[in-house]
Amino acid sequence: MGEILAGWRYDISGITAEMRGDYEKHLAGCPRCRARLRLHRTIDVGLIVVTTLSAGMFLAAFGAIRYLDPKHALLLQIAALCGFAFSSVVWIAVAIATPAPLVMVDAAKLGARRIHDSLPQEIRDRIPEELKVKIN
Repeated sequence: MGEILAGWRYDISGITAEMRGDYEKHLAGCPRCRARLRLHRTIDVGLIVVTTLSAGMFLAAFGAIRYLDPKHALLLQIAALCGFAFSSVVWIAVAIATPAPLVMVDAAKLGARRIHDSLPQEIRDRIPEELKVKIN
C-alpha cells in the first residue's frame, strides 16, 4: 500500500471516502509513510510560501522602480511585472497540482477548533451554529 501512496505523492484527498479508510489506516500505522506524507506536505506548503514571497518581492520591486524613477525605468517595470506574472502562474500551478490548499484549510480549522474549545462557555454559546459546524 505504501508504494501506491508514493505514486500519488501521498495525496488521498481526491479519492472516495470508502477507499480512503484503508489508506488512512495504513498512514496511521506506518511511520515511514506518515513521515513521507509530512515531507510532501511540507514541500507543497513551502512552494506556496516561496511563490507568494516571490510575487510580493516583484510587486515591491515594481513599486520601488515607480517611486525612484531610475533610467530605463520602463524596462525595469516590465521585468518586475513579468516576474510577478510568472510567480503568480507558478503559484496557481502549485495550488492546482498539490493538496496544499486543503492542508492549509485543515490547519486553519484545527486552530479554530482549539481556540473554540478554550473559550468560556458563555462566549461559545453566542457563536452561530453554522460556524460551529464549519470548524467541526
